[in-house]
Amino acid sequence: MADFLFDPLTRGLETVLDLRVQQHSLTATNLANADTPGFKARVLDFDKALESAVGHQDGLSMRRSDPSHLSGASGMESAPVVELEPAPWSEDGNSVQLERETSRMNANAILYRGVSRGLSRRLALLKYAASDGRR
Repeated sequence: MADFLFDPLTRGLETVLDLRVQQHSLTATNLANADTPGFKARVLDFDKALESAVGHQDGLSMRRSDPSHLSGASGMESAPVVELEPAPWSEDGNSVQLERETSRMNANAILYRGVSRGLSRRLALLKYAASDGRR
């Protein structure tokens, strides 16, 4: 989105939607591998990912502390993903728990809908202003 049209809040909401899509993808992968022996469920560390994403919206570029470090897409480091360890009673070493993953998927969907509704309303206000108040 163009910087001259959209304020930092709009760009922040866009970033949150991107992170929610990434979490959905991770959860879907976890559910698809529920019966794969040794598979470790992965989740997005949303707080760290959002902090990292919002920190890069001030126009400052990411600084590498070592030349061997890789840069992420568009200069932003990739979102931190955490692997979950299997429960002690897991016989096959798989850490996917269907109830937890289903709950995470539902919560993520609710949060995605809320943020997308807020972003939609902000864009509707911009459209209203651009049309001189005519619908």
